[in-house]
Amino acid sequence: MSALTVRLPDDKYERLKALSKRRGTSVNRLIDEMATLLLAEFDAEARFALRAERGSGKVQRGVELLRKARGP
Repeated sequence: MSALTVRLPDDKYERLKALSKRRGTSVNRLIDEMATLLLAEFDAEARFALRAERGSGKVQRGVELLRKARGP
């Protein structure tokens, strides 16, 4: 596990401390949870971008498939 020093304004740190206390966890755990959420969001955006790239130029084929699925 790595250690990381983060510099925050005092008021922001106090708010995070209050939030972590309210949630019954530590500031460290709160930061870890926030990092996990941000990384999950980043991964989802990367997957979406990859799929969008693979589908680029295939709009007409997609429309044809939708019409076919809808039926006559």
